Amino acid sequence: MSFSINILQGLLQELSGVLPADTAPLFIITRVLKLEEGEVYIREGDLSRKLAFIEKGIMRAYKEKPSGDEATLFLRWEGQLIASHDAIIQQQPSRFIYRAMEPVTLLEIDYDKMEQVLKDHPEFEPLRNYFLMKMLAEALDGLEGFVFLSPEERYLRLVDSKWGVVNRVPDKYIASMLGVTPVSLSRIRKRLHARGRKSEDGN
Repeated sequence: MSFSINILQGLLQELSGVLPADTAPLFIITRVLKLEEGEVYIREGDLSRKLAFIEKGIMRAYKEKPSGDEATLFLRWEGQLIASHDAIIQQQPSRFIYRAMEPVTLLEIDYDKMEQVLKDHPEFEPLRNYFLMKMLAEALDGLEGFVFLSPEERYLRLVDSKWGVVNRVPDKYIASMLGVTPVSLSRIRKRLHARGRKSEDGN
């Protein structure tokens, strides 16, 4: 059994008391999907309502500008959800491209099929609510970061949340997600490194 299925079964039991043995109707509509590095999961304009739990790897959501440059919306990694907010929440074509940054393993749920299952099994409803609230919270968190935090503070928050991710993603994508140039990102790192050395010397 997929590690992701075990996690989601445990989550469903925690949220609504549903035992793992009783989750078969939900997990019949899931599948394990593997993506190669660079493979696109959701294309711009895609209307498919699929939601996935990342078991392994890193995904990037981005937009191609008319100039040809790419603007990174967010990164998602192990233990997080990946889905088109446009398709799932707004029922509109995806405005972004979702691509694997490295080999990725997903546990994918067809959202439309899940809604059908929920009609017969309302006890699973807390899991859908969890998915939706998680997606909204992540979107709001990203927006608040740009409103209230400096680029350096946004970088530190990313490092604190998942240091390993920073080392697995090219700097240009990290910089784009933070809203700075690669040169500015390099300066941020140099300042933080110098600050850390001063702190060590002070001790």
